[in-house]
Amino acid sequence: MYVKQKEKSMNKRPLVILWLLGIILVASVQTGCNRADTAVIEAPPSPPIVAAARAQVGKTVIYDPAYVDLDYPLGDVPIERGVCTDVVIRAFRDGAGIDLQKLVHEDMKAAFSDYPKTWGLTKPDSNIDHRRVPNLRRYFERKGFSLPASTEKQDYLPGDLVTCTIYPNLPHIMVVSDKKNADGTPLVIHNIGAGAREEDRLFEFPVTGHFRIDKESLSE
Repeated sequence: MYVKQKEKSMNKRPLVILWLLGIILVASVQTGCNRADTAVIEAPPSPPIVAAARAQVGKTVIYDPAYVDLDYPLGDVPIERGVCTDVVIRAFRDGAGIDLQKLVHEDMKAAFSDYPKTWGLTKPDSNIDHRRVPNLRRYFERKGFSLPASTEKQDYLPGDLVTCTIYPNLPHIMVVSDKKNADGTPLVIHNIGAGAREEDRLFEFPVTGHFRIDKESLSE
């Protein structure tokens, strides 16, 4: 009787070993899955122009279109105030080392008749010309940076510039962000009346211009 029980016990050993191996295998798989689930995937850094535009959020808190005497070049109004163009100007200065004040002024001196006459000016004014959306649009068009004014979200890349018209006839400009809303439409960084903000408003107003700036072609 003892021998039979011993034989039965020995016959069960392979089953016990297989059972233990199964537990170890399952535990290993679960551990691997948990590690994968908790892995931290870092987002790529934002393009410099986008990062420089975003850095103005919380600093520029006032919309102020007042005419101001500026230094030249690299003139700016106080960081706490400005208009939509100031977001773009600061983003290009801080993010790409490009001074749109100087570039627009020099181009207007060379081709003043090609720029809008909306304000009745008879010569360029380095204090205000670059702070007006129609002038920025004309400058970008003259440099060959224009793209179709599409309404397709996939056509817009981080760092692109978009102009639009706010009812009834206020021109506006925005920087396309690298962040997107739930359906994949890019956000924009702009000052539309309450300081610099990053918002989901790309197609809220009729798009009048889309520009992708080739920084290498802009020589100081």
